[in-house]
Amino acid sequence: MVRTVFAVIYIVLLVLGTLPRLFRMKKLAPTLSPEEKDRLVHKTPDSFGKGMIKASGSTVEVKGLEHVPERAVLVVCNHQSNFDIPVLMGYLNKPIGFISKVEIKKLPIVSTWMELMNCVFMDRSNRRQSLQAIKDGIELLKNGHSLVIFPEGTRSKGKEMGEFKTGSFHLAVKSGVPILPVTVNGTYNILEANDNKIKPAHVTLTISEPIYEEQYKDMDLTELAAYTQHIIASKL
Repeated sequence: MVRTVFAVIYIVLLVLGTLPRLFRMKKLAPTLSPEEKDRLVHKTPDSFGKGMIKASGSTVEVKGLEHVPERAVLVVCNHQSNFDIPVLMGYLNKPIGFISKVEIKKLPIVSTWMELMNCVFMDRSNRRQSLQAIKDGIELLKNGHSLVIFPEGTRSKGKEMGEFKTGSFHLAVKSGVPILPVTVNGTYNILEANDNKIKPAHVTLTISEPIYEEQYKDMDLTELAAYTQHIIASKL
Protein backbone atom coordinates (compact mmCIF):
# COMPACT_ATOMS: atom_id res chain seq x y z
CA MET A 1 0.00 0.00 0.00
CA VAL A 2 2.86 2.38 0.78
CA ARG A 3 4.30 1.86 -2.71
CA THR A 4 0.89 2.45 -4.26
CA VAL A 5 0.46 5.77 -2.44
CA PHE A 6 4.01 6.82 -3.33
CA ALA A 7 3.50 5.85 -6.98
CA VAL A 8 0.21 7.77 -7.26
CA ILE A 9 1.75 10.91 -5.72
CA TYR A 10 4.80 10.58 -7.99
CA ILE A 11 2.64 10.18 -11.09
CA VAL A 12 0.49 13.20 -10.18
CA LEU A 13 3.65 15.29 -9.73
CA LEU A 14 4.94 13.99 -13.08
CA VAL A 15 1.73 15.15 -14.78
CA LEU A 16 1.84 18.58 -13.14
CA GLY A 17 5.52 18.90 -14.04
CA THR A 18 4.67 18.63 -17.74
CA LEU A 19 2.63 21.87 -17.74
CA PRO A 20 5.43 24.27 -18.81
CA ARG A 21 6.36 22.06 -21.75
CA LEU A 22 2.69 21.53 -22.60
CA PHE A 23 2.24 25.28 -23.08
CA ARG A 24 5.33 25.34 -25.34
CA MET A 25 4.12 22.41 -27.44
CA LYS A 26 0.75 24.06 -28.01
CA LYS A 27 2.60 26.97 -29.63
CA LEU A 28 4.59 24.88 -32.14
CA ALA A 29 4.69 26.36 -35.63
CA PRO A 30 1.98 24.85 -37.89
CA THR A 31 4.54 24.63 -40.70
CA LEU A 32 6.49 21.86 -38.94
CA SER A 33 6.50 18.50 -40.69
CA PRO A 34 4.49 15.69 -39.00
CA GLU A 35 7.74 13.89 -38.21
CA GLU A 36 9.35 16.92 -36.55
CA LYS A 37 6.21 17.82 -34.60
CA ASP A 38 5.83 14.23 -33.36
CA ARG A 39 9.49 14.12 -32.35
CA LEU A 40 9.18 17.29 -30.26
CA VAL A 41 5.82 16.49 -28.70
CA HIS A 42 6.63 12.89 -27.80
CA LYS A 43 9.73 13.64 -25.76
CA THR A 44 7.50 14.30 -22.77
CA PRO A 45 5.13 11.28 -23.11
CA ASP A 46 8.17 9.04 -23.62
CA SER A 47 9.74 10.37 -20.43
CA PHE A 48 6.41 10.18 -18.62
CA GLY A 49 5.98 6.50 -19.58
CA LYS A 50 9.40 5.60 -18.21
CA GLY A 51 8.65 7.65 -15.08
CA MET A 52 5.46 5.68 -14.39
CA ILE A 53 7.33 2.38 -14.70
CA LYS A 54 10.07 3.72 -12.41
CA ALA A 55 7.45 4.74 -9.85
CA SER A 56 6.10 1.19 -9.78
CA GLY A 57 9.59 -0.24 -9.21
CA SER A 58 9.20 -2.40 -12.32
CA THR A 59 11.65 -3.28 -15.09
CA VAL A 60 11.04 -3.57 -18.84
CA GLU A 61 12.88 -5.84 -21.26
CA VAL A 62 12.46 -4.89 -24.92
CA LYS A 63 12.94 -7.35 -27.77
CA GLY A 64 12.77 -6.59 -31.51
CA LEU A 65 13.28 -2.83 -31.70
CA GLU A 66 15.00 -3.42 -35.02
CA HIS A 67 11.57 -4.34 -36.44
CA VAL A 68 10.11 -0.85 -35.93
CA PRO A 69 9.84 0.92 -39.33
CA GLU A 70 10.59 4.62 -39.64
CA ARG A 71 7.31 5.21 -41.47
CA ALA A 72 3.85 5.43 -39.90
CA VAL A 73 2.48 2.13 -38.61
CA LEU A 74 -0.60 0.74 -36.92
CA VAL A 75 0.68 -0.79 -33.70
CA VAL A 76 -1.52 -3.72 -32.68
CA CYS A 77 -1.00 -4.85 -29.09
CA ASN A 78 -2.60 -7.18 -26.57
CA HIS A 79 -4.00 -5.46 -23.48
CA GLN A 80 -3.17 -6.82 -20.03
CA SER A 81 -3.15 -3.72 -17.86
CA ASN A 82 -3.47 0.03 -17.50
CA PHE A 83 0.34 -0.03 -17.43
CA ASP A 84 0.47 -1.18 -21.08
CA ILE A 85 0.16 2.45 -22.18
CA PRO A 86 3.17 3.85 -20.25
CA VAL A 87 5.23 0.84 -21.35
CA LEU A 88 4.43 1.53 -25.01
CA MET A 89 5.02 5.28 -24.63
CA GLY A 90 8.32 4.84 -22.86
CA TYR A 91 9.88 1.84 -24.58
CA LEU A 92 8.58 1.44 -28.15
CA ASN A 93 11.02 4.12 -29.28
CA LYS A 94 8.52 5.64 -31.73
CA PRO A 95 6.07 8.55 -31.52
CA ILE A 96 2.60 7.05 -31.13
CA GLY A 97 -0.97 8.08 -30.50
CA PHE A 98 -3.70 5.83 -29.14
CA ILE A 99 -7.26 4.93 -30.03
CA SER A 100 -8.67 5.78 -26.61
CA LYS A 101 -12.03 5.60 -24.88
CA VAL A 102 -13.78 8.95 -24.86
CA GLU A 103 -13.95 9.10 -21.04
CA ILE A 104 -10.22 9.98 -20.94
CA LYS A 105 -11.11 13.41 -22.38
CA LYS A 106 -12.34 14.35 -18.89
CA LEU A 107 -8.80 14.14 -17.43
CA PRO A 108 -7.17 17.59 -17.31
CA ILE A 109 -3.63 17.97 -18.69
CA VAL A 110 -3.56 14.30 -19.78
CA SER A 111 -6.27 14.80 -22.41
CA THR A 112 -4.48 17.86 -23.81
CA TRP A 113 -1.27 15.89 -24.16
CA MET A 114 -3.21 13.11 -25.87
CA GLU A 115 -4.63 15.57 -28.40
CA LEU A 116 -1.09 16.77 -29.16
CA MET A 117 -0.01 13.13 -29.55
CA ASN A 118 -2.75 12.69 -32.20
CA CYS A 119 -4.79 10.30 -30.09
CA VAL A 120 -8.31 9.52 -31.29
CA PHE A 121 -11.14 9.40 -28.74
CA MET A 122 -13.81 6.79 -29.42
CA ASP A 123 -17.25 6.44 -27.84
CA ARG A 124 -18.00 2.75 -28.33
CA SER A 125 -21.63 3.30 -27.28
CA ASN A 126 -22.16 5.65 -30.23
CA ARG A 127 -21.85 3.87 -33.57
CA ARG A 128 -21.77 7.06 -35.64
CA GLN A 129 -19.03 8.58 -33.48
CA SER A 130 -17.06 5.31 -33.54
CA LEU A 131 -17.13 5.29 -37.34
CA GLN A 132 -15.98 8.91 -37.41
CA ALA A 133 -13.14 8.06 -35.00
CA ILE A 134 -11.98 5.31 -37.37
CA LYS A 135 -12.07 7.79 -40.27
CA ASP A 136 -10.05 10.29 -38.24
CA GLY A 137 -7.52 7.60 -37.42
CA ILE A 138 -7.17 6.64 -41.08
CA GLU A 139 -6.38 10.25 -41.98
CA LEU A 140 -3.78 10.49 -39.23
CA LEU A 141 -2.06 7.34 -40.48
CA LYS A 142 -2.12 8.61 -44.07
CA ASN A 143 -0.53 11.84 -42.83
CA GLY A 144 2.40 10.03 -41.24
CA HIS A 145 1.29 9.61 -37.60
CA SER A 146 1.47 6.17 -35.96
CA LEU A 147 -1.42 4.85 -33.86
CA VAL A 148 -1.87 2.08 -31.29
CA ILE A 149 -4.94 -0.14 -31.02
CA PHE A 150 -5.89 -2.78 -28.45
CA PRO A 151 -8.24 -4.99 -30.50
CA GLU A 152 -9.39 -7.01 -27.46
CA GLY A 153 -11.36 -3.91 -26.51
CA THR A 154 -10.65 -4.22 -22.80
CA ARG A 155 -7.91 -5.34 -20.43
CA SER A 156 -7.49 -9.10 -20.00
CA LYS A 157 -5.95 -8.50 -16.53
CA GLY A 158 -3.83 -11.61 -17.08
CA LYS A 159 -1.87 -13.59 -19.60
CA GLU A 160 -4.88 -14.93 -21.49
CA MET A 161 -5.93 -12.91 -24.53
CA GLY A 162 -9.45 -12.12 -25.62
CA GLU A 163 -10.53 -12.43 -29.24
CA PHE A 164 -9.40 -9.55 -31.46
CA LYS A 165 -12.26 -7.45 -32.79
CA THR A 166 -12.03 -6.83 -36.51
CA GLY A 167 -13.34 -3.25 -36.83
CA SER A 168 -10.15 -1.45 -35.84
CA PHE A 169 -8.20 -3.23 -38.58
CA HIS A 170 -9.96 -0.91 -41.04
CA LEU A 171 -7.32 1.60 -39.89
CA ALA A 172 -4.57 -0.35 -41.61
CA VAL A 173 -6.54 -1.58 -44.62
CA LYS A 174 -7.89 1.86 -45.54
CA SER A 175 -4.60 3.71 -44.96
CA GLY A 176 -2.24 1.08 -46.39
CA VAL A 177 0.25 1.34 -43.51
CA PRO A 178 2.14 -1.65 -42.07
CA ILE A 179 0.74 -3.42 -39.03
CA LEU A 180 3.29 -3.75 -36.22
CA PRO A 181 2.38 -6.64 -33.90
CA VAL A 182 3.52 -5.95 -30.32
CA THR A 183 3.25 -8.31 -27.37
CA VAL A 184 3.27 -6.98 -23.83
CA ASN A 185 3.60 -9.49 -21.00
CA GLY A 186 3.72 -9.00 -17.25
CA THR A 187 2.07 -5.59 -16.87
CA TYR A 188 -0.91 -7.14 -15.07
CA ASN A 189 1.49 -8.16 -12.29
CA ILE A 190 2.14 -4.46 -11.56
CA LEU A 191 -1.50 -3.66 -10.71
CA GLU A 192 -4.40 -5.89 -11.69
CA ALA A 193 -3.05 -9.11 -10.15
CA ASN A 194 -2.64 -7.38 -6.77
CA ASP A 195 -6.17 -6.11 -6.10
CA ASN A 196 -5.16 -2.86 -7.81
CA LYS A 197 -2.22 -2.28 -5.49
CA ILE A 198 1.03 -1.39 -7.29
CA LYS A 199 3.89 -3.86 -6.94
CA PRO A 200 7.17 -4.21 -8.87
CA ALA A 201 7.13 -6.66 -11.77
CA HIS A 202 9.24 -7.59 -14.77
CA VAL A 203 7.62 -6.73 -18.10
CA THR A 204 8.59 -7.98 -21.55
CA LEU A 205 7.79 -5.94 -24.65
CA THR A 206 8.26 -7.99 -27.83
CA ILE A 207 8.05 -6.35 -31.25
CA SER A 208 7.46 -8.73 -34.15
CA GLU A 209 8.18 -8.11 -37.82
CA PRO A 210 5.71 -5.75 -39.51
CA ILE A 211 2.89 -7.07 -41.67
CA TYR A 212 3.04 -5.02 -44.86
CA GLU A 213 0.19 -4.23 -47.22
CA GLU A 214 1.44 -6.73 -49.77
CA GLN A 215 0.97 -9.44 -47.15
CA TYR A 216 -2.51 -8.49 -45.92
CA LYS A 217 -4.17 -6.96 -49.01
CA ASP A 218 -5.87 -10.24 -49.98
CA MET A 219 -7.05 -11.06 -46.45
CA ASP A 220 -10.49 -10.15 -45.16
CA LEU A 221 -10.69 -8.44 -41.77
CA THR A 222 -11.43 -11.67 -39.89
CA GLU A 223 -8.39 -13.38 -41.36
CA LEU A 224 -6.19 -10.36 -40.73
CA ALA A 225 -7.30 -10.06 -37.09
CA ALA A 226 -6.74 -13.77 -36.48
CA TYR A 227 -3.33 -13.73 -38.20
CA THR A 228 -2.17 -10.72 -36.19
CA GLN A 229 -3.48 -12.23 -32.95
CA HIS A 230 -1.59 -15.46 -33.63
CA ILE A 231 1.68 -13.56 -34.05
CA ILE A 232 1.15 -11.60 -30.82
CA ALA A 233 0.08 -14.66 -28.84
CA SER A 234 3.11 -16.64 -30.00
CA LYS A 235 5.37 -14.23 -28.09
CA LEU A 236 3.61 -14.61 -24.72
